[in-house]
Amino acid sequence: MKKDRRPAVILLSGGLDSTTCLALAKKDGYLGFALTFSYGQRHEFEIEAAKRIAGEMGTEEHLISEINLRSFGGSALTSNLEVPKDTLDSNDAVGIPITYVPARNTIFLSFALAWAEVLNARDIFIGVNALDYSGYPDCRPEYIKAFENMSNLATRIGVEGGRRIKIHTPLIAMTKADIIKTGTALGVDFSLTRSCYDPRRNGDPCGHCEACQLRLKGFMQAGIKDGLTYPEDTKS
Repeated sequence: MKKDRRPAVILLSGGLDSTTCLALAKKDGYLGFALTFSYGQRHEFEIEAAKRIAGEMGTEEHLISEINLRSFGGSALTSNLEVPKDTLDSNDAVGIPITYVPARNTIFLSFALAWAEVLNARDIFIGVNALDYSGYPDCRPEYIKAFENMSNLATRIGVEGGRRIKIHTPLIAMTKADIIKTGTALGVDFSLTRSCYDPRRNGDPCGHCEACQLRLKGFMQAGIKDGLTYPEDTKS
């Protein structure tokens, strides 16, 4: 470990939120240990994006953990259900969307917690957002607080270490535009990131799923050009 720098586990999906989260952790002086999941998601191009980002941003280590959430299904991201398109401003977009993956952040944070114990780290970063998001219940501040409390009850480092485990959510109150501006100021190359839930065969974004629409709206509001290639019929 580098002297006077604390290790932190950063959940890195390969998207713009988690990449900005990694940049913020590095800015704050943490040693970044990036954790990515191959969980049976249809948008697996994000895994390759995470590899490139971890390499470009100089993480201490990058682990890719395999979990087969497709065996449960229950989401358009982990089954053959259709990914909804062009629903961002639609009246049809009510309730928790079909792109919600059951218990995903709980599973991801549990793995991050296990690795943090091994690293003797007390800091975990996750790029959840409670403003420009899709209504997922595991992105809310009260959920993060509850998981943090559980972490300090259920781990050796929390019980015996004399130090509290902290779940950092630096993006939780930012708009997508704010996140893009923040990442840009920190030198993040967003052309390396991938956000699309239903990418084309070459990995380019579909331009019509909610993740694409939120991303495009964020870049437009930030006044910054997105470096990805979208279909001609995409509305920006």
